[in-house]
Amino acid sequence: MAKGRRGHPIVDSHIHLYPRSENGSIGWIDPGHHLAGQWSVDQYRDATKTASSSLSGFVIVEVNRTHDLETGQADGWSGWRGALQEVAYMSRVALGEPRHGEGHGAEDSKRCLGLVPWAPVPSGPAVLERYLGSVRKVAGAAWPRVRGFRYLLQDSPCGLFQRSEFVDSVKMLGRRGFVFEICADHHRRGQSQLDDAVALVELAHEGVRESDQVTFVIEPSSPSYQAWAAAIEALGRSRNTYIKISGAFNETSAEIRALAQDGSCSAVAEFMQPWFTTILGAFGPERIMFGSDWPVCTVAMENPWACWRDVVEAMCVGAGLEEGDVGRVFSGTAKEAYRLL
Repeated sequence: MAKGRRGHPIVDSHIHLYPRSENGSIGWIDPGHHLAGQWSVDQYRDATKTASSSLSGFVIVEVNRTHDLETGQADGWSGWRGALQEVAYMSRVALGEPRHGEGHGAEDSKRCLGLVPWAPVPSGPAVLERYLGSVRKVAGAAWPRVRGFRYLLQDSPCGLFQRSEFVDSVKMLGRRGFVFEICADHHRRGQSQLDDAVALVELAHEGVRESDQVTFVIEPSSPSYQAWAAAIEALGRSRNTYIKISGAFNETSAEIRALAQDGSCSAVAEFMQPWFTTILGAFGPERIMFGSDWPVCTVAMENPWACWRDVVEAMCVGAGLEEGDVGRVFSGTAKEAYRLL
């Protein structure tokens, strides 16, 4: 396997892809949005060209396509149309079977290591079971690449993650061997986001034997260190919980982003080191994974991928991690958490 500058391959555990032709099924994108248009493997390859020899592959995560829980539950299709359209697109990338103009090819299949679609988790396990059947049918030969599911907490009412239907759905995903991803946006939604995430992890693991416990992957964001640090420490107590370090440029100040844009990645790493140290203390390198959050990361600055890789590497070095531990952060943890093929 090709190696990076310090001897470790890279698995990017968090990217989003979608073709221009399907922008209409992404409700938060309007024609003037920075992320409108096409964000394909071709563009991602260009963004990561400085790591082309060390980038082993990536995990595609859903982009919150338009959906309706009530109609999906009622007819098993219409409310899920956008999400299943995304599953079909993800599957074409995974299988190397593009439609004309989608921006990927047969050779890209081997680098698509895992898929994390949306799922109607609040609808309860019976409805979720029907949905999984639809995903399996739509994914076809790409079904083994589906490694987990996500439902965004950041767009949800307070307390949703603690409702019995939600918790029971997450428990079911664990029994089926899937990861569940949590994106808790403390920055924009407040402390309740972190409280809900901590409560869900506790409730979903309560009374469940370890072999059946769902694996959580956490994507936290917060500019407030104190409250964030307390939640990170609480989340880290669960052995089946992993954390991504990704998307930080979108949460930092304009001054920090300017440093990154100018190539002063070591200065950015020094600023972020206390956050990384807290994560490291709570999770250890064996449960931390690198992710870029591409192309969302491009909203804050141009061409951020290489700088984020350098920032993460510098934080690992600053924390005194051994080579094997750095390798865990850049690829080993993602492979373990997602059980990548």
